[in-house]
Amino acid sequence: MKCPPAPTRWLRILPVAATCLLLSGCTREQFLVFNPVGPVATIEMHLIILSLILVGIVVVPVILLLWYIVHRFRDRPDNKAPYRPEWSESKTLEAIWWGIPIVIIGILAVNTVHDTFRLTRPPEPTGSPLTIHVTSLDWKWLFQYPDQKIATVNYCYIPTGRPIQFVLTADAPMNSFWVPQLGGQEYTMPGMAMRLWLQANKPGTYFGSGANFTGRGFAHMKFDVIATSNAAFEQWATKVRQTAPALTRDGYAQLVKQSVVGRMSFSSFPPGLFKDIIMREGGMYMKHDVNVLDNKA
Repeated sequence: MKCPPAPTRWLRILPVAATCLLLSGCTREQFLVFNPVGPVATIEMHLIILSLILVGIVVVPVILLLWYIVHRFRDRPDNKAPYRPEWSESKTLEAIWWGIPIVIIGILAVNTVHDTFRLTRPPEPTGSPLTIHVTSLDWKWLFQYPDQKIATVNYCYIPTGRPIQFVLTADAPMNSFWVPQLGGQEYTMPGMAMRLWLQANKPGTYFGSGANFTGRGFAHMKFDVIATSNAAFEQWATKVRQTAPALTRDGYAQLVKQSVVGRMSFSSFPPGLFKDIIMREGGMYMKHDVNVLDNKA
């Protein structure tokens, strides 16, 4: 039996090989953004799925047309494809391959803008928000709880069913705060206070990381977000206040130095530390952020 030409064999093999490569070793848990546990991540997942569907409307026909054209017009003795050297254009085809992408881009743009503005505030009115001040360091994460007067490093507790307002800054190179199952990324930048609303609807421990390269210790910039009931959260906060050491100015000066550390807890932190971090970098914050930094929101 005569083998088909090499280009034809590759056209048959490549789709199968690409599919096997994409699916090999993959589990549901590895696609964290497709396993949301809160309203923010759910909205973002729906937007991702919509984008994939709309892109597929363009990509899949193009791939099929590529296969058809190569197969239909390849050079072979029994090819019956018509020879039309004078053909130059088709208004129908032009309308199709310009009109469909324009419609798709319009649909994607409307949904993206709508969902983006939805996520500038808590998507669900489920109680008063909890504010957590987050500072990215080399190569660790500092979480301060202004209401509870405690702080942690490389992990944070949050109550379920309650919006969490993360206020983000950096006392190191710029980074990106990301908890895939709770919501998308937000940058941490020296001298700036950035806001990110997240919420967990069920208990669990959720993976978080720095998503921006910041040097040789970048791989260690991971943290856990532990979602518990409100009662368990209050018990944890009380235990930290009673058993953990205090974070002093000198202690923070040591923490800022480049190092890789594990989980740490502090029963208190210097008043105004978060605002001082921002202002020390010559930073400014927007007028509507004053209450947040002064813990009046």
